[in-house]
Amino acid sequence: MAISLRAMEYFTTALRHENIAKAAAELNIAASAVSAAIDQVETAFDLTLITRQRSRGIQANASGRLVAQKFERLLEDYRSVLSEGADLKAALSGTLRVGYYAPIAPAFLPSILSSFVPADGKVLLHLEECDNDSAQDGLMKGTYDVILFVSEDVRPTIDFDVLIEAPAYCLLPGSHPLAAQSSVTMAQIAMQPLVVLNRPVAADYYQGLFDTHSKDVTIAAYANSTEMVRSLVGAGHGCAVLNMQPLTSLSYCGAEVVGLPISDPLPALTLSIGYDKSRPRRLVQHFVDACRAHFAQAGPQRCLVEGP
Repeated sequence: MAISLRAMEYFTTALRHENIAKAAAELNIAASAVSAAIDQVETAFDLTLITRQRSRGIQANASGRLVAQKFERLLEDYRSVLSEGADLKAALSGTLRVGYYAPIAPAFLPSILSSFVPADGKVLLHLEECDNDSAQDGLMKGTYDVILFVSEDVRPTIDFDVLIEAPAYCLLPGSHPLAAQSSVTMAQIAMQPLVVLNRPVAADYYQGLFDTHSKDVTIAAYANSTEMVRSLVGAGHGCAVLNMQPLTSLSYCGAEVVGLPISDPLPALTLSIGYDKSRPRRLVQHFVDACRAHFAQAGPQRCLVEGP
């Protein structure tokens, strides 16, 4: 028979007072509840642990005192765990594990983190790039405390907030004739060789754009990283359609690239933040708040190419 923590507390309080009525008064419960807890403990051990004396209260025997001592240690450990858990939830310290399916996250995550992470070294960051499914799996399994992901195919069990809706834009070499325009159309893009970002969610999204606006396109290259797409575009292999851009106009290979808005009405991709909204740690909530504040601002730090 299991003994509840409540029964342990009632039992030890009664033995400390050596009186059921006084224990009940301290615990603010009925005396019958204390008496029932004593019965539960004795039944569980199949031992007589106290002597009830009508005029003198109760008295523990040697076995009763030993059991009470062990209960006190268990209750002390339990209270310590609760206290440490409360401190952990409230502390701006510990480990923050972020999984992100956001190819240009290096453009904005460092500044977001520096806005609230203390300089005393009490926060350890684990940042891991992953695909959209792995990000959501990791959040549900506890691998990540928080995730940045595309919420177009979000799981029903994931709690999330949309940070920003990112419109599609065209990436061109800096020397391309279209780069001098203020915007381009999907028809103009379809006439160019294309470099396609071949990543989960993104690939289907871009394919859908061209299926809707032009089926006659020439694919020059597929690449599974945004920076490889940017480098291929910068080197003149073609143009690309993307949704977010870093804060630099240079690719890894040093070539200039230009992002232009697309004048056609196109669906955007959403960058969202997923986390346990029911009981977030203070550190997680600070990260969420910092992400919201960052993308609520106007300006290039939003990493968007928006129309005029």
